[in-house]
Amino acid sequence: MIYKIESSKDLETVVKDFEDAAKSHKFGVLANHNVKVTLNSKGVEFAPECRIVEICNPHQAKKVLEANIDISTALPCRVAIYKDKGRVTLSTIKPSALVSMFHNPELKSTAEEVEKEIVKMMQEAAG
Repeated sequence: MIYKIESSKDLETVVKDFEDAAKSHKFGVLANHNVKVTLNSKGVEFAPECRIVEICNPHQAKKVLEANIDISTALPCRVAIYKDKGRVTLSTIKPSALVSMFHNPELKSTAEEVEKEIVKMMQEAAG
């Protein structure tokens, strides 16, 4: 259900490298949420460094949304990049797991394609 990989790089470098990898794989970077900054600005103390990067391949998104517009509730794809026990971790919910919840078996190969690309991006950023 979840794909996770660790990196020995610092968090900011991994975030930048992930965004660069996403662009090179023809995914747009829609947002980069700094969870710590957002929560702290709302008066909620949160110390861990955590970013959530939202990405999208518009051609794949169109294919999925035309098959089942309800899948829009699970888009865009998100990759969390955070520091845990001194290590930087990249983590995502596998698109194949998300799509399986919507009972559209015809989208299995599309989800697997997207997943394969996201895993490559994460590996490139972590490496």
